[in-house]
Amino acid sequence: MSLLEVTDLTAGYGGRDVLHGISMTVEKGDVVVVLGANGAGKTTTMRALAGLIGRRGSVTVDGRPLGRRPDEIVRQGISLVPQGRGTLDISVLDNLRVGAAVRKDQKGIAADIDRWCEVFPVLARRAHQKAGTLSGGEQQMLAVARALMSRPTLLLCDEPSLGLAPIVVQELFATLAEINRTDGTALLIVEQNAELAMDIANTVYLLEVGTIAAEGPVERFREDDTVRGAYLGY
Repeated sequence: MSLLEVTDLTAGYGGRDVLHGISMTVEKGDVVVVLGANGAGKTTTMRALAGLIGRRGSVTVDGRPLGRRPDEIVRQGISLVPQGRGTLDISVLDNLRVGAAVRKDQKGIAADIDRWCEVFPVLARRAHQKAGTLSGGEQQMLAVARALMSRPTLLLCDEPSLGLAPIVVQELFATLAEINRTDGTALLIVEQNAELAMDIANTVYLLEVGTIAAEGPVERFREDDTVRGAYLGY
């Protein structure tokens, strides 16, 4: 049984569909990357899966229908790192606590705060600082840590490299890969930096104008001259 099974997903804004019946699968512990040009529907896909916009079609998690509200979806083990980071203008520590809002195990929450402050040491140094005063890279680290505070089985990452310096991006992707290896957390990543995302991914979906144009293992996409020229830049 797949962790996430998406069949004929349709979603959009203001009565206009952006996604036109897309289907994809994420296996347990897998790393899947969704590639596509601006306007292809990548962020709409993530927002639909996270319950931030309405959707039609079938989406299941561990064989059970995915909820409609964001809190239901988080309880089912799916957490979103949104595009643009989306941190709240409260302290770093309070952002992390918000990420654990669906949990009741206070000792576990405290242990996870310690863990992510160790993984991202800047969060420990800035614990009582408002998130809005952090640099872009620091805010992205906080957004990832906050999403992980719910202990998801699937982490949705929407353009995690957006606006970040290359060295910060490298460090962030190395951390995501390590979390996948050590915790078995599956990753579904929408990313413009295709080459970097494919370095940690198993499977690729190519999204064009709201439809899946191609899918398959990373190796196949690296060997496809058309895809390499359009999305990998070489």
